[in-house]
Amino acid sequence: MNSETYNFKLSALFHFLNENRDYNKKVQSNSYNLFLSPFDSVEDRLYSVLYHVANTQSQPRIDVLAPFFQKVYSNKSKLHSFRSFIDFLTGNENSVHNYESLYYGMLGQAGWGNKTSALFAKTIYHLHNGKYGYQNVLWEDAPKVIDIKDRIFLPVDAVIEAIFYRIDPSIKWNFHKINKLLQDNYSSEEMEVWDDLWFWGFINQRGSGLNREFIWNEAKYWALLETVKDEASINKIKDVSTGFLKIFDNK
Repeated sequence: MNSETYNFKLSALFHFLNENRDYNKKVQSNSYNLFLSPFDSVEDRLYSVLYHVANTQSQPRIDVLAPFFQKVYSNKSKLHSFRSFIDFLTGNENSVHNYESLYYGMLGQAGWGNKTSALFAKTIYHLHNGKYGYQNVLWEDAPKVIDIKDRIFLPVDAVIEAIFYRIDPSIKWNFHKINKLLQDNYSSEEMEVWDDLWFWGFINQRGSGLNREFIWNEAKYWALLETVKDEASINKIKDVSTGFLKIFDNK
């Protein structure tokens, strides 16, 4: 694929995601409400976020994760601020206290990989930026805006890898290559927009592996607990999905 076509598809994807943020925002807001609403304390809410993210793995390494959760439960005093939690993760009180540090702090924990660490950092940002129905869910000192020098990582999984493979099958895409490409071309705040890519990819793919069929998949839409299930809403998102799928029509 020539670079002009390649860049056009990336730009078209970003434009689509930016123009249609409300759909996934509603899904994510519903998700956050489900795993936060039963809890009142900072500790219990943080535990819930951690368990929710850890269990997004297809095969969580339970024996490896258990010592991490034991450590978290044994250090409740470290859970009451964004700053102290990062210090707890890194073992360094001189850490930079931003979302990139939170990502790397989680990445250093047994049982946590690139995707789950990125997903956790992104979730913490969402729970504090005031755009998802919550404000200061956990910590008063969590940044509400991503600093220009900070970095958010896209939680890349098989759905997103298949999208980039569709754009350019000559590259062996992975978490690092996709994030480097996007971080080199988009600002910190724009990286958060790319987080919507998973939702649109998931409901518009059929099959497994890299050679997936790109097609509206209503069964996957129904598989998500947090989606709106009335007929009008489904028809609307199906219609909007045609714009997403058209981006991939021409290779």
